[in-house]
Amino acid sequence: MAEMTTAVATPRIPEDSQRLAARKRLPGNPVMFQQWRNLLFLHWEYSVTAIQATLPKGLFVDTYEGRAYLGVVPFFMQNIRPRLLPAVPGLSNFMELNLRTYVHDSAGVPGVWFYSLDANQWLAVKIARHFFHLPYKHAKMTSRPTASAGVRYESTRLGKEANGMTCAYEYAPGAELAPASLGSLEFFLVERYRLYSSTPDGLWRGAVFHEPYPLCRAEVTAWDEHLLTLDSFTPTGRPPDHIVVSRGVDVSIFPLERARGA
Repeated sequence: MAEMTTAVATPRIPEDSQRLAARKRLPGNPVMFQQWRNLLFLHWEYSVTAIQATLPKGLFVDTYEGRAYLGVVPFFMQNIRPRLLPAVPGLSNFMELNLRTYVHDSAGVPGVWFYSLDANQWLAVKIARHFFHLPYKHAKMTSRPTASAGVRYESTRLGKEANGMTCAYEYAPGAELAPASLGSLEFFLVERYRLYSSTPDGLWRGAVFHEPYPLCRAEVTAWDEHLLTLDSFTPTGRPPDHIVVSRGVDVSIFPLERARGA
């Protein structure tokens, strides 16, 4: 008797047209508006195999010239508000620090997978975990301006996962860069308009819309890999492989939808 085999579908690799299409605004109304300000993007090349092992079923590592990346992004959230409601003083502005990698689903839709999103606004943490199924963590976070017109940014995670480790970054925007062009490493790392989340009901995908990031060279005088350690990754022991700063964008947030093939 001939041996029977089970065909395994090969995931579609994102095409340039899909990467560009992700930047288009979705039809319909967003559920929320946000402003993201003073973002620092630190990226380390990391093992494709190690990252793939951390992803839920239905997600695949997105690579640039065969390389995968982990990204650490500290920034400031401002004027957060649901559609049709105003921002609320004391609730709508907070700090956020995330650890992320880059993925696609079986249909080749590129996006972001978050390992953690630390924030110093406990209500925002609860809302995001409940409605967007994202791994938000409550943290004690502080910032102060530096003499070089930059910012000193510190975050210490609270709760059961706290170990007293403080993540610290000191950075300032440098010379402006040209907009990230399709096919460049900058485009691959920062031009991401879909996020994935794992829910009890399977894999879901959310969309954001904003103008392409205005990018600057970064003047970084302090950084660490503590966030990798907090999220169970082995630190690389080397400086980031890519660093860039953005002064920020205004963002529309759209509701989650089921990911293709999930």
